[in-house]
Amino acid sequence: MDKVNQNNKDSEFISHVIELAWQDRIPFKSIKYQYDLSESQVIQLMRKNLKRSSFLMWRKRVHSSVSKKSKL
Repeated sequence: MDKVNQNNKDSEFISHVIELAWQDRIPFKSIKYQYDLSESQVIQLMRKNLKRSSFLMWRKRVHSSVSKKSKL
């Protein structure tokens, strides 16, 4: 039972990070502050958990987004 609960917590964590990463107004610094994940770690998480086409679409959005790089 503990393993099931841990898997649920892991998937909730991943889902929440993905949700934050998709939002244009949430900078990587906020994700770093909340979850202690660097920009490169968020990119790795997204690459691992999204379909390739979704990941590429997200990277294109992030790359062109000024607000993702903005300061808190």
